[in-house]
Amino acid sequence: MTHGLRLGFGARKRLPQRRSLVGALASTAAVTLAIGGAPAPAMAADTKSQQWYLDAMHADEIWKTSTGAGVKIVVIDSGVNSSTPALKGQVLEGFDASEMKGEATDDYSGHGTTMAELIAGTGAGGGLKGLAPDSKIVPMRIADTEQQNKQKVNAFDLRDAIRAAADSDAQIISISWGGDYLQAGQHEAIQYAQSKGKLLFAGVGNNAKKGNKKQYPASFPETVGVGAIDRSGQVADYSQHGDVVDIAAPGNDIPTWCDNTFKRYCDGDGGTSAATALASASAALIWSAHPDWTANQVLRVMIESAAPAKGAKAGSVSTYIGHGVIRPNAALNRGLGKPGDPDINPLTNEKTLNTKASPAPSASASSQGHEEKADDKVSVAGSSEDAGSDGDSGSGSGLLIGGGVAVVVIAAAGAFAVIRKRRAV
Repeated sequence: MTHGLRLGFGARKRLPQRRSLVGALASTAAVTLAIGGAPAPAMAADTKSQQWYLDAMHADEIWKTSTGAGVKIVVIDSGVNSSTPALKGQVLEGFDASEMKGEATDDYSGHGTTMAELIAGTGAGGGLKGLAPDSKIVPMRIADTEQQNKQKVNAFDLRDAIRAAADSDAQIISISWGGDYLQAGQHEAIQYAQSKGKLLFAGVGNNAKKGNKKQYPASFPETVGVGAIDRSGQVADYSQHGDVVDIAAPGNDIPTWCDNTFKRYCDGDGGTSAATALASASAALIWSAHPDWTANQVLRVMIESAAPAKGAKAGSVSTYIGHGVIRPNAALNRGLGKPGDPDINPLTNEKTLNTKASPAPSASASSQGHEEKADDKVSVAGSSEDAGSDGDSGSGSGLLIGGGVAVVVIAAAGAFAVIRKRRAV
C-alpha cells in the first residue's frame, strides 16, 4: 500500500492496510496469470511459503546468478526495524528526516520494515525472504499524519530524505509512499538524486477506484512509477493507471507486518508499496551482476526484459502495466535487454549523466508525440522467443515473469501509446 497520502504541504494521511485479496476484475483492465497452471500454495506458518511471486519469478534460479550483493537500497518509509530475524545484519546506518523522537530504525507502523524485508530479508526465523537477499538497506524515516498529530515533525522530511539518499553511496532509492499534492522542493530533490546517478522507484498509488488522481513522487518523470498485479495475474483493481505507470510488479496477497509490535505478519495485499519494493530489488539483482552499469542502463534492461503487451509495436506502453511486468530472471539468465547508452534515461530519452566525452544522442523527433490505437482486447505476453525458451505449453500467450506461463489481457481501448507523455511539474 502507499502510505502517506499527502493532503497539502507536509500533511499526510496514512492509508489502511489491505487485508483481503483483491480478486475482482478491474473494470478497465485485467491480467490473468497462471504460473504453469499450478494452484496457489497453501498458507503456512513459514512466511516464505506465502511468497508466491518468488516461485513465479524463479527466484532460486535467479539467486544462482545474483543475490544483490554489493548494492545498497535506501528505503524511505516509516522506519526500518533492524532487529527482526529477517533483517539482522541487513540494515546499515540511516537517517531520520522526520525529526520525531527516536531514529531511523524505530518503525512506528511496521510498513517500512515490511518493505525492507521484501527487498533484503534473509527469511530467518520464518520471516520474509527478500528478492535481493544479499543487498543492504539504508533506512530513512519520514512521518505520516498520525505522527504529525502526536509530535513535532519536519514538514519537508520526504524532500530532505531524498536529498540525503542522493548524497549517500546507495544506488537505489525505494519510496513506497505517495500523495495527491506537490511538496515544495520535492521535484528538485528528485532531479538532484537523478543527477547523482541514483535509480528511483515509487508506487503509483492505490486509489484507482477513488479518482485515480496522480500521486507524487511517482508522477515525476525522473521517477520509475510502479503498478501492481495480483497472484492470479490480474492488474490489481486498486492500482492506479495512466501515463505515470512505467513498470509493474506483484503487489497482492503478500504478508506484511501487522503493526509496530512486530509479533506477527498479517495476510493481505502490499499494494503498490510492495510492488515498488520488488521492483527495487529487481534492479538490485541486475546492478549487482553488472556493477559497472549506470542507473540508466539498469533501468533500460529492466524495461526491455519486462513482459510486454503481446502484439504491441516496439516501444508501446500500457497505461496499466507500463512497459510490462518485471522479469529479473529474463534479464540475468536469458540475456534479454541491452544496457545501451549510459547517459540517456530510457523513459525520457534525455541526458541525465555525463560518463563519456562524446556528446549524447538527442531523442528523435519522430519518436515523440505519436499515439496508436489499441484493440478492444489485447493480449499482454512475452515475445515468441520468450515462450519458446521458457517452456510455454504451446498456447503462444505466456507472460513470463521468470519462467512461468501467463496470459495477460488488457480490456481497454486506447491503453497503449508509443511514448509515455509525462510532464515535469
